[in-house]
Order: sequence, then C-alpha cells, then structure tokens
Amino acid sequence: MRLSQLKNLSLSLCLLPALASALDIQPGLWEISSTPMQADGQEAPGMQQMLEQMKDLPPEQRQMMEQMMAQQGVQLGDKGVRICISAEQIQAERLPLQDPDSGCSNEITERSASLWKFRFTCPDGQGEGETHFLSDKEFTTQVNGTYDGKSSSMQSHATWIAADCGDLQAR
Repeated sequence: MRLSQLKNLSLSLCLLPALASALDIQPGLWEISSTPMQADGQEAPGMQQMLEQMKDLPPEQRQMMEQMMAQQGVQLGDKGVRICISAEQIQAERLPLQDPDSGCSNEITERSASLWKFRFTCPDGQGEGETHFLSDKEFTTQVNGTYDGKSSSMQSHATWIAADCGDLQAR
C-alpha cells in the first residue's frame, strides 16, 4: 500500500467530526467505510481498493501494516476500518475519529439530535461537512472542502458492530 493511500485513509478518519451527545451512540466496535474521495474531479483510491491492496500484500508486510494500524486504535474491517469507542469517550465527547497527531481540528457549528454541521482545518485541507445520525448504531458524514489546494468531497458511513471491541483498544 502506498504512503499516499495511507494518507488518504488517515485523512478520511480526520475529516469525521468529534461526535457525541447529540445522539446517544452505542459504545463498542464501529466500522467506518467511505466512498472514494473526489479531488478536482479525480477519484482517489477508495476504502475498498485500499482493503483489497492490503489483502494482496505479502503476509509479513500485511502484519506490519495491521500492527501499525492497531497502535493507532484502528483495524481493518469487512468494508472499512474499525475503531473502538468507549462509553467514557462518548460521555466525555472525546471520540477517536481523528488522529490526535494529524494536526486537524474541527468545530461543530450547528447541532440537533439528528444533524451536526461542522468546519474542519487540517495541515493539507479545510472545509465543512454534515453528520446525519440515523440511529444510535449508524451515522453518515458528507464532507466538502479543499485538500492539497484541490476541491474535494467524501462521504462516510459508520455502523456499530458489537459492544465488545475484542483485542482492539479504544485510543
């Protein structure tokens, strides 16, 4: 997997807002999938393509990538990446949906029980988005902005998988 694709994966996680009390979401294992990011009309490699490339890596490389992701509190899922969200993180409104070392920040500009609007700033991008809470086990996010100076957009879908995170630790 190329570094640029990992950067796209990291960016897709960074662009999700810090969600919390607008809706009581379930703690536990969540899977986040996304459509390919569009930048100036060009489609970046999507989550599915990156997952397929990970499967094709030699076992040693794949294990190394999975270990690096696990250290960041992320693991590969069936349709995206999985993260563990603890009840404490939900209660404290500190959900692990962006890498703390990414340099990204976001601000919720409007919130209701079913919709949050936000702005974000990252070292390589900025923009705005909306998160629609479909239930306590599902939400979607649409993001529009600029990335590396190019107009970009992306959609993601988060689904609660289980109450037990298994070996994956909340970050």
